[in-house]
Amino acid sequence: MLMGTLGAARDLGRLNEIAGVLVRHGFGETVRRLGLADTLERAGHVLNREHAADLARLPPPVQVRRAMEELGPTFVKLGQILAGRADLFAPDWITEFEKLHSRVPAVPFELLRPQLREDLGGEPQDVFARFDVVPLAGASIAQVHRAQLKDGTEVIVKIRRPGIEEKIEADLRLLERLAAVAEAQLPTLKPFGPSRLVREFSRSLQRELDFAAECRSAERVAANLSALPFVVIPRVHWPFTGERVNVQDFIGGIPGNETARLRDEGLDPSMLARRGAHAVLKMIVVDGFFHADPHPGNVFYLPDNHIAFIDFGMVGRLSVRRREELLQLLLGLVEHHPQAVAEVLLDWTGDAHGVDLGQLESEIEAFVDQYHGTPLAQLSLAGMLGDVTAILRGHHLALPSDLALLIKAFITLEGMGRGLDPGFHMATEALPILRQVVRSRYTPKALGRRTWQSLRHAAALAERLPHDVSMLLRNARRGRVHVGIELAHLKRVGDQIDRAASRVSLALVIAALIVGSSIVMTVDSGPMMFGLPAFGFLGFCGAVAGGLWLWRSIRRGGRHDDEDRA
Repeated sequence: MLMGTLGAARDLGRLNEIAGVLVRHGFGETVRRLGLADTLERAGHVLNREHAADLARLPPPVQVRRAMEELGPTFVKLGQILAGRADLFAPDWITEFEKLHSRVPAVPFELLRPQLREDLGGEPQDVFARFDVVPLAGASIAQVHRAQLKDGTEVIVKIRRPGIEEKIEADLRLLERLAAVAEAQLPTLKPFGPSRLVREFSRSLQRELDFAAECRSAERVAANLSALPFVVIPRVHWPFTGERVNVQDFIGGIPGNETARLRDEGLDPSMLARRGAHAVLKMIVVDGFFHADPHPGNVFYLPDNHIAFIDFGMVGRLSVRRREELLQLLLGLVEHHPQAVAEVLLDWTGDAHGVDLGQLESEIEAFVDQYHGTPLAQLSLAGMLGDVTAILRGHHLALPSDLALLIKAFITLEGMGRGLDPGFHMATEALPILRQVVRSRYTPKALGRRTWQSLRHAAALAERLPHDVSMLLRNARRGRVHVGIELAHLKRVGDQIDRAASRVSLALVIAALIVGSSIVMTVDSGPMMFGLPAFGFLGFCGAVAGGLWLWRSIRRGGRHDDEDRA
């Protein structure tokens, strides 16, 4: 039962709250199928099954989004992560997930003061030359206050909400257990991989709770982009920064969602769009470490057409191999090479059991080929990536999480670029950078470095080879080497033969009961039942019961065989 799965009664109150919100938003049947209703009632909790009629009439994506908003920070963050999974969810779901925001009132400063005093090592008014107790901004995990250092530097102080970590940890425990139950009880969710999604989300959210890790990510990006003088990353003030608080330079530019002010301030929107694209493409394609959520709220426009990026709580990482595959994919899209795109996507989808790979490859090739002859300036790279993920979604294939973040960043970036300049074309900006990166991989220095690495790896393998062969022979002499051959079709035939033999054996037993009972019926002596010899009567009853069981077994076996053939 679910109560045994949950294990800890400490989470039962939160579980009751979650179940109540789900029922109120029209997911009572899901709650019952997961076994939550019975579990809560046995624990003495009364599940409120009332919900407003207007909520029940809303489309499912809207219902889920409203339920997530009501459930609080953990579920809001989960929805924001899912907003980047266009490979798993249809556009109407993605649209609703993108609307998610936390309606969390600001924490009164007096409730923040004890934690902040502990983290800073003194009263905020003593540590800073000025500290504004009225928050500048607030979110589900933290709120931000303005302050001034003793040297006159204007800074922001980002403070984690007290007690938020314990609540998030409880939610994550429940999500992990509920995901496992959902996979078992709701087969329609299996293609989405609920347990895998929750594990990835848990790692992401726990990193986001550590403000010191966020600051280290910011400094890494700043170092990578140091060659781009028009990019600004707020400086971290480490003497005041820790896991629950970070202090960075205050950015006083124009927020990314106020583009109407740009021309009035003497800024060039077209140049800002190109520079922003250049910075993000360098992060992704060259460095393999990128801002995974570059939405307008995390971007500021500064004088001299400079761009500032803030909030590095969510970052993406791409290995060298993944960057090479990405280059092949993007070049295949913009240069109309469908075979290259198909090869990369088939590699990315990994285990495609049950998928018609020939049909998938044909769909991808037809999709890319439809853009043949289209001028580069008319291509929408974000739209093409969105269409590719729609094809994968139609085949119930999911991209790895790092690539889902990457595609989300591309789509967000192109949207911001078009918002700044309607004539902005991501493909036009990306192609020179992609070609430059490809050329850099084949310079004599790069080829020499890769050749040297390959030689070192081959030498290491050759050095270990005698030892590995010796170990193999030693295990073979001791009988520890086993060769396994799995023949799925042969196993199925064996199972069918085994079932057939069991049925024949039962049929023989039934026949023997009928013959024996018939003989006993001719004997007048002995105990009687219903005027008939008792043993003969019981024998016939056993034969009837065995016959019914045999008939049922044959019918069920026929259905299973049909399913196997299908």
